[in-house]
Amino acid sequence: MSPKEHPVQSPADIVVIGGGFSGLATAGLLARSGHRVTLLEKQDELGGRAGRLHRDGFNFDTGPSWYLMPEVIEHWFELMGTSTDQKLELADLAVGYRTWFEGHPKPLDMPTGDGAAAAFESIQPGAGEALEAYLAKAKTSYELSLENFLYDDFASPKPFMNPTTLSLLPQLAPLLTGSLDSFVAKRFTDPRLRQILGYPAVFLGSSPKRTPALYHLMSHLDLTQGVKYPMGGFMALVDAMVALCRETGVEIITGATVDAIETLGTGKEARVSGVRWLDAQHKTQRRQAGIVVGAADLHHVETTLLPPALRASSEAAWKRRDPGPSAVLLCLGIRGKLPELSHHNLFFTRDWDDNFSRIHRGEELAKETSIYVCMPSATDPSVAPAEHENLFVLVPSPALPQWGKGGADGTGSKAVEAVADAALAQIARWSGVTDLAERVVVRQSYGPGDFVENVNAWQGGALGLAHTLAQSAFFRPANKNAKVTGLYYAGSSVRPGIGIPMCLISAEIIAKAVNGIKDPGPFDLDAVSMGPNGNEPAGRS
Repeated sequence: MSPKEHPVQSPADIVVIGGGFSGLATAGLLARSGHRVTLLEKQDELGGRAGRLHRDGFNFDTGPSWYLMPEVIEHWFELMGTSTDQKLELADLAVGYRTWFEGHPKPLDMPTGDGAAAAFESIQPGAGEALEAYLAKAKTSYELSLENFLYDDFASPKPFMNPTTLSLLPQLAPLLTGSLDSFVAKRFTDPRLRQILGYPAVFLGSSPKRTPALYHLMSHLDLTQGVKYPMGGFMALVDAMVALCRETGVEIITGATVDAIETLGTGKEARVSGVRWLDAQHKTQRRQAGIVVGAADLHHVETTLLPPALRASSEAAWKRRDPGPSAVLLCLGIRGKLPELSHHNLFFTRDWDDNFSRIHRGEELAKETSIYVCMPSATDPSVAPAEHENLFVLVPSPALPQWGKGGADGTGSKAVEAVADAALAQIARWSGVTDLAERVVVRQSYGPGDFVENVNAWQGGALGLAHTLAQSAFFRPANKNAKVTGLYYAGSSVRPGIGIPMCLISAEIIAKAVNGIKDPGPFDLDAVSMGPNGNEPAGRS
C-alpha cells in the first residue's frame, strides 16, 4: 500500500513513562517509526498491572488473564516486523469459561459458536436462537467500533461529520445511551443467561446497569471469536514485547521513579522539555525530550508529575470520576488436581444489584460475592508442579486503599485476608471441593494498597477508569494534554479504554498523533514520512 501524503517528521527524543502494556506498545511503535525512545519504569520488572510470582515451583500471573481481540494484538506484532505465531505459543480453549450460579449446584460450560447456543438453549427454550441473533448484532457493533471509533483520538468533531458515521447514529444512539443490563434483559428472561452476557462489564471496571449497551460487543469476543491463552502465562506476552522493544532500539530503564515532567514556557506556549526521575540508587536523573508519553496511571501523571496549571483535568473533574473497582487477588498453589474447575471460572451471586452496589458505594462485601477464578494449569503444565494446580482468584472489591495490602501465607492486612478467606471458602462450597483450604501449599494475597504502591493506581483501582456512559468513547479522558505541547497519554484510563487490546490501540493512537497521521483506522507504518536527517522508519521498503 502506498503511503498517503503526511507531514514529514523529524526524529524526536521521546520519553515514555510506564512499562506496562501501553507503555511498551507505545515505545515500540515510536522506535519503529524512527524516533529515539527511552522508557522509564519505577518497578524492577516490566509489565505494569501484569505481574508474575514464582514460588515453590508455581508460576503465577498476577494481572490480566483473558486473551481477547487477537487481531489487535497481532497487528502490534506485525507493526514490529513479526507475528504472534513467531513470538508466542497460543492455545485455543475448548471451553471459554465455566460458570457457577448461586443456588444451582451444576455449573454451565460456555464454549464458542454452536456450543454457546446449545448451552443457552439448555437453560431457556428459544434462548439458543436468541443468542445467535444477539451475537450477530454484537459482531456488527464490534466491527463498526473497530472501523470508526476505537482508533480515533476524538481530538476534533470531524470524525462524526463524515457520511458513514452520521448514517450510523440512529443505530448507535440507543447503544450509547441505554445500559447493557436493559439491552440484555429485553432478549433473555433467565437471570443466569443475563449474568453471562452482563459479566463483561466487570472486566470494564463497571456494572451492567452503568455500562453502555454498546459493550454487548464484548460477547462477540469470547462467544464467537473464542478465548486463547499464551503458554507460559501472560508474562510471556510481556517478555515478547520487551524483547521487541529492545531490538528496535528502545532504551529501557527500570527502578526509575519519575517525579516530574519538565516544561518550558507558560500558558499557550507551554511545551514538554524533559523528564526528571530518581534512579535505583535514589540519585536524580534527567532526560531531555521533545515528546513525553504518560503511560502510567493517569491520575498519578496529572496530579503528581505536573503543576496544577498544566493539568488537563481539574481537581473538580477528578472528584466526579469513577475509578472503577479494586480487587483482592489470591494466588494459590493447590496439592492434587481439580477437575471440578476449568481454565476460566465465574462464580455469580444471585443478587447482583447488591453485589455491585456494595462495590460502588465502598461497603463491605457480602458473605457470598461474585468471584473470578483462573486455573491456567488446566492448559499449561509449566505453571505448577506435577499433580498440583495453579489458581488465580480475583474478588471485585471497592476502591478503598485503606483495606491495605496482601501478603504471603495469610500475612496481609486483616481486611484483605478476610476477603481472601471468604472467597476460598465460597469456591470450596460452590465447586464441591470441600477440602480445598487444606490442600493449599502456596498462598499470596494482594489488596487495593498493592495497586497503589505498585502502579500508583488512583484509589487502588485494579483496572482503570470505569466504562460508565460518562467515561466511555469521546467522554473518556483524551490521549493528548491540550495545555502542554508534546505531552500524550496512553493506557487504560484514556481512550479507548480498559484491557490489553485497548492499551495497544491507545499506543497506535499516540503513534499516529506523534507522526502527524490523521487517517482513520489503525496505525500504518508505511504512512510515516521521516525527514532526511532521521532514521528511516523500520519496516519501510
